[in-house]
Amino acid sequence: MQKLSTILGKLAIPAIGFAFANLSLAQGVPLPVELLPLGKDIGIQSGQTVTPAYEGWYELPDGNIALSFGYYNRNTEQVLEIPVGPANRIIGAADGSPNQGQPTRFETERHWGVFTVVVPADYQEQVVWHLENQGKTFHIPANRKNEYVIDAIAGDANGNYPPQIKFTENGPTGQGPAGVTSDTLQAKVGEPLTVNAYVSDDGAGSGLAAMFLGGGNAKPPVTLTWLKQQGPGKVMFSESTARIPVDGAWTSTEVTFDKPGDYLLRARLNEFTGMEMAGHAQCCWTNGFVKVSVSN
Repeated sequence: MQKLSTILGKLAIPAIGFAFANLSLAQGVPLPVELLPLGKDIGIQSGQTVTPAYEGWYELPDGNIALSFGYYNRNTEQVLEIPVGPANRIIGAADGSPNQGQPTRFETERHWGVFTVVVPADYQEQVVWHLENQGKTFHIPANRKNEYVIDAIAGDANGNYPPQIKFTENGPTGQGPAGVTSDTLQAKVGEPLTVNAYVSDDGAGSGLAAMFLGGGNAKPPVTLTWLKQQGPGKVMFSESTARIPVDGAWTSTEVTFDKPGDYLLRARLNEFTGMEMAGHAQCCWTNGFVKVSVSN
C-alpha cells in the first residue's frame, strides 16, 4: 500500500501541468482527461494525449541548475513521434535553442525525468516546455521555488545515490536525470553501431531489497534500458536491456538505424529503489545520452 500511495502521489501532484489556465466547469460536467487525478482513460489504446511534466530542480556539482522534465503518454499502445520544432520546443533556455534534448519519441505510460534544461544559478528567464499533440497544446513552465527542489543526486533518506554511467574508459561519469552526454558517434544506415557503457552503483538500496525480496545482504543489479530519445527514423537495439552488478561492469549493444540524420539515444539506469519509489525526492535513477550522426 505504501508503494501504491507513493505512485499515486507522484502522478497526481504537482508534476503534470494543466493545459488550460482558465477552465470553468459547471457542476456535474466531467473533467477533461488531462485534469483527472490519474489523467488517464483506463484501457484506451490510442488517441489520448502526451502531457509534459515538470519534476523539479536541483543544483549540479558545477553550481548550475538542472530543471528536470518528464512526460505521461496516456495511451496503452500508441507511441507518438513529435519532432523538435513548433510543436515540440523549449522556450527560454539559456542558449536560446528550442532543442534541449527533449524526447521526440513518447513511449506509453509515465516517464520521469527524461531530460533536463541546465541554466545558471542566477538565471531569471522563464523556461517552458511547449508540446502539441492530439489537437491540444501544453505549455508547462519550470518552477524554481523551494518546494520544487528534488534530491536527484543528493541521495534519498536511506543514503542511496543514483547509479553512475560513462561511455569511454577515461570519459566523464554522470548520474541523476542530467546524467552525461557522449561525444557524437558516426554510423551508417543499416550497419550496426556498437555502443558501450560502464555502469556502477553504491548498492545502498540493498537493505530495502532484502526487506521486499529476502536474501540478506544481496545487492540487486542495476537495470539499463536503451531508448530512442530523438531521431528521424527507427532505432533497433540488439540488447535493449541489461542487468549490471552494482560493483560495476561494461555492457554493450548493437544499434541499427534505418534513416540518416541526427539521433539521441538514452540509457536509463534503474536500481531497486528507482522511479516507482522515488516520491518527491526523484531519486534514484540516472540518464546517459549518446549522440549519433547517421549517414547513407
